[in-house]
Amino acid sequence: MDKFGKSQPVKRTEDIRFVTGKGVYVDDIAPKDALHAIFFRSPVAHAAITGLNLDEARALDGVHAVLSAADLAEGGLTLGLSSTQAKNRDGSKGSDPRYPILAEGRVRFVGEPLALILAETPAAARDALELIEFDYDDLPVQMALGDAVTDLHPEAPGNRGVDFCMGDPEAMQSVMDQADHVVRASLVDNRVMVVALEPRGCFAEWDGSRIHLSYNGQGVWAPKRELARLLGLEPEMVRVTHPDVGGGFGMKAKLYPEYAACAFAARALGRPVRWIADRTESMLADNGARDLDHDIALAFDKDLKITGYHVKTKYNLGAYNSNFGQMIQSTLFTKVFTGVYDIPEALLEAEGYYTNTTPTDAYRGAGRPEAIFALERMMDYAARELGVDPWELKRRNFIQPGNFPYRSYSGELYDVGDFPRLLDRAAEEADLKGFATRLEASQAAGKLRGMGLCYYIESILGDAEETAKVEFLKDGTVNIYVGTQSNGQGHETVYARFLSDQTGIPMELISVIQGDSDLIAKGGGTGGSRSVTTQSNATLAVTGQIIQVFTDFLAEKMQVAPEDVSFDDESFRIKGSNAAPTMLDVAEMAAEAGRSDLLTHERSATLPGRSYPNGVHVAEVEVDPDTGAVTLERYTVVDDFGNLINPVLAEGQVHGGVVQGLGQVLMENAVYDADGQLLTASFMDYAMPRADDVPMIGFTSVPVPSTANPMGMKGCGEAGTVGSMAAGANAVMDALMRRGVRRADMPFTPARVWKMLQDADTAA
Repeated sequence: MDKFGKSQPVKRTEDIRFVTGKGVYVDDIAPKDALHAIFFRSPVAHAAITGLNLDEARALDGVHAVLSAADLAEGGLTLGLSSTQAKNRDGSKGSDPRYPILAEGRVRFVGEPLALILAETPAAARDALELIEFDYDDLPVQMALGDAVTDLHPEAPGNRGVDFCMGDPEAMQSVMDQADHVVRASLVDNRVMVVALEPRGCFAEWDGSRIHLSYNGQGVWAPKRELARLLGLEPEMVRVTHPDVGGGFGMKAKLYPEYAACAFAARALGRPVRWIADRTESMLADNGARDLDHDIALAFDKDLKITGYHVKTKYNLGAYNSNFGQMIQSTLFTKVFTGVYDIPEALLEAEGYYTNTTPTDAYRGAGRPEAIFALERMMDYAARELGVDPWELKRRNFIQPGNFPYRSYSGELYDVGDFPRLLDRAAEEADLKGFATRLEASQAAGKLRGMGLCYYIESILGDAEETAKVEFLKDGTVNIYVGTQSNGQGHETVYARFLSDQTGIPMELISVIQGDSDLIAKGGGTGGSRSVTTQSNATLAVTGQIIQVFTDFLAEKMQVAPEDVSFDDESFRIKGSNAAPTMLDVAEMAAEAGRSDLLTHERSATLPGRSYPNGVHVAEVEVDPDTGAVTLERYTVVDDFGNLINPVLAEGQVHGGVVQGLGQVLMENAVYDADGQLLTASFMDYAMPRADDVPMIGFTSVPVPSTANPMGMKGCGEAGTVGSMAAGANAVMDALMRRGVRRADMPFTPARVWKMLQDADTAA
């Protein structure tokens, strides 16, 4: 392990500036002379636009322009946003309806932008907002998945955007017919909002015919390509930057309509333009997440080994295809569809439907939390229906350690794993033997107690290639330029530490540079838990290049053969000499020799395979049957992340992910009424977990080093969310089943839980 990282806990160096208020965010650095942008948004979910009177708003003092879709078209911005389509079961692509920058002809969700106001001050822009007259004819509102009451897009009859299928329906029917046991259930994975700490925002400025767009995103290269396409520019005429970013979680990955509109406005008016959303605006217009309805069946033989797994899903695309909206609950769902189990036959049938709601897209895990939630809820339910302990049912069906590498039903190649060992360790850490005693104590106090178990696995997503550039500076410090983008994960610490481990350069002399498409050739951004594995792989490649080039330079300088020069991760050693120059010493020598070509090194590298982090989450809850209140009493995580660079940062990622997953389990729920109005558009109505909602989270690392990368690492950024949803929900279900509840869907708010218990009592 020492070769690739010391695996020592190092405090995050960037936190000093963050906690002292010295972070630099997009709204802090917008040009002082920038015009303030504000968007007029649709107040209705579905309507034909019959009039949009902007005259009074345009005439207001301090207002420079008010732009509509017609103005964008007149100025040459005629394209809509792009997205990736999933494949239908017949091999064709899913629907690709136009997603306009500003609404054209119709509005399709509350919050859809209709017009853009540009003013000298925020106050003037808000005043102009009140003067816009919007006339419309109401259209039927589509909220259900299927059962069309209206067509949102002519390209998608019945509002079905994609009809995805993985597996053989006939083979699955045969498996179900021959099974000794078949367990069926329906399940809802409720809609949530991402709610990053920092709302979305941007500024746009032009330098002649070149655009600079700065916004708080998750990578600069894909947005650069999209903005160039929309504005009809060559890619080299577009610069995209990200300063510090206060949370992204997948929601901030794409180029939203607001950014393109602001870039257009800055060119049209010859002034920089800035925009920052308020919280309600974010809740209305940011991509939503989850929102699936499942019908699930598990087939077993007489020994309770799984013979078949069938999921029929309907999922909500929202009003338009977002960036990866079609892919999340189809292709990405399949990556871990059969989890950690040896399942010989599987079938996923997933239909994506358009509704009059905000588009949906990635949220911390992007398909993997949804897939594991469905499977692990179903495994727990099946165990209870079949009269076997959930821990035992998992053991019977695990992919065994001797069967790796293992090709899953969906084609994923799991390289390594030791699932029984992690489950054993989780039983110890969670004190499984002591649960009966705790259960008795709860019962004596008139409470219900439950334990929930989830064994998750996750597939690292995104581009397997990444780029790193290392630059030695005159003052003896070093810059490393990276192609990923921190949203708060601690990249500045982990990347500097990894480079330090490989080169011996003191960590405090290394600066991590990110988020500027002008400074590095290409990059994949952040998402899919890809960052540390792909970026470290690229860093290894560029480090190898530096060592080789510096070796040749030293050999020439010292008049020895290159094979007589070696590097021991801290110093170069020259055979027959006591000299032991460090990398910084060699860089200084090169500079003195006028060899500036030796001071900057850039390499791209591609991972040979994906890694598959996995682990066990065990939740324990107590339910007050008189009020329905659910209290999370204990939470234990045992993870296999392979080799860790920095255990503290890995544990922090797990804690954050767990809380996000448990937020959905216990309280978070995006609620629309029948007219498509968002009823949870502020923190008064949308509950978020707080520190006192969560106990101390136990974290234990049981590494099984990956063979799919030279560092033996596995990504950890999304694993907490992937495991926590099912663990938390299963714990509540365990408690409620003791009072006869047969089905329970998230979120487990007091009112909902109390109603479930009352209904169960009435039925009994």
